[in-house]
Amino acid sequence: MSETLPPCPECKGPYAYAMDSLLVCPECSHEWNPEDDSSGSVVKDANGNVLKNGDTVSIIKSLPVKGAPRSIKPGTKVSKIKLVDGDHNISCKIDGFGAMMLKSEFVKKL
Repeated sequence: MSETLPPCPECKGPYAYAMDSLLVCPECSHEWNPEDDSSGSVVKDANGNVLKNGDTVSIIKSLPVKGAPRSIKPGTKVSKIKLVDGDHNISCKIDGFGAMMLKSEFVKKL
């Protein structure tokens, strides 16, 4: 084979092989289409809008913050978000609170 196949997007295993139009990982049994440009998961807000790095969002629910005397109020505007992997998939800075991680289901895109 002259072409190099990409590693598995799930387990990063290097042993992927082609099966029809899909690639298959023998280590974790994950199947994916190499033509899909979605390298990673798509992050959506509470309304189902797709979020991208640099978007501006608004908080939709009062969010308590550990160690802070008050919570983040609904309607708080957060600009220049950064998408990351994990349960809390938005990294941002909020005025009065500093840097923090948010879950995408608690924000809406502006």
